[in-house]
Amino acid sequence: MDLQTVLKLFGGLETLFASSPAILIGRVTLMLLGMLLIYLGKKEVLEPLLMIPMGLGMCAVNAGVLFLSPGVQGTLFVDPIISEPNQLMNVLQINFLQPIYTLTFSNGLIACLVFMGIGVLLDVSYVLARPFESMFLALCAELGTVATFPIAVASGLSYNDAASISMVGGADGPMVLFTSLTLSKNLFVPITVVAYLYLGLTYGGYPYLIKALVPKRLRAIKPEQPAKPVVVSSGEKLTFCVIACTVLCLLFPVAAPLFLSLFVGVAVKEAGLTHFVKLIEGPILYGSTFFLGLLLGVLCEANTILNPQILILLLLGILSLLLSGIGGLIGGYMLYFLKRGKYNPVIGIAGVSCVPTTAKVAQKSVMEVAPEVLILPEALGANISGVITTAILAGIYITLIPLLAP
Repeated sequence: MDLQTVLKLFGGLETLFASSPAILIGRVTLMLLGMLLIYLGKKEVLEPLLMIPMGLGMCAVNAGVLFLSPGVQGTLFVDPIISEPNQLMNVLQINFLQPIYTLTFSNGLIACLVFMGIGVLLDVSYVLARPFESMFLALCAELGTVATFPIAVASGLSYNDAASISMVGGADGPMVLFTSLTLSKNLFVPITVVAYLYLGLTYGGYPYLIKALVPKRLRAIKPEQPAKPVVVSSGEKLTFCVIACTVLCLLFPVAAPLFLSLFVGVAVKEAGLTHFVKLIEGPILYGSTFFLGLLLGVLCEANTILNPQILILLLLGILSLLLSGIGGLIGGYMLYFLKRGKYNPVIGIAGVSCVPTTAKVAQKSVMEVAPEVLILPEALGANISGVITTAILAGIYITLIPLLAP
């Protein structure tokens, strides 16, 4: 029995070895990357809820490639490009994940559902206790989101693609998904995958950034506490939620789905609607996170990912996250000088809106040199404010970029 006959018995192997050398290498690399993501998720180096289904999806989609017709390759998982109604109806009956992709992913619904779950988990009392400090740090931590845009344009990307990859600096996956779906439909798959892969850098990379830019003696500073602790009632938090949602939707209507999703989560929590809270923080949040990871994995098929622009997206994504971390720490240093040395500059890194990861990174970095120092409340205030400022930046980009694009 010759090799060709053996390969015909296993359709995936035949398709794999019939691919061009670049695609073959790409598929094998993506399968290995998927296995690595599963391992890192299991070890909790990366977020396991997202990375384990994503990694397994990457392995499966790159192994299970078929020749659907002469010269055309495809999968039975999902076709992210199809839009013609008759073709779409046919694909919906064939492709395994196409209904979930079409009805929840390609229209941004899944990002809104995740955002709703984030809203239920947030406690805005941290923001209301220190509103100006929190928002200032969050604005400083948008440095990467803003500064990467002109760099991306100078690198040859269109205004739409530049804005989408710049949003990686906000370290907020649903926000990047929503923005790239609106502005960069042709590149939203690699941009979103880059965003979610790089969220792991906030776990592993930001502690080194803190150590490089903040000396031990400054990391050990105990923030000045008010003489009388600020107590925020649930009524005040609900009022803030209603006003903030209304004003932000008025100013940035294109991002209204994100604002509504975030603040409806906060509202049901502060209103004491326990049945809704259990629904949102349980089935909705975990279900949408699971399918988000799985769909991101099966979208990482080699033919889709091996685009010449992917390398520049990888570099710009790292740059955007790096600049945002630096911007947050610069904000922390500014408050340190304004408060005459009674403010811990490490809190600034929490302005990057990866809730609650960057807040925990800040606290852990401080505890390494001063276990008794607690900065988590201040860090969570900046962290939650970062979610709001990143949503505002997304609204600005989605509104203005189509008007400015040449």
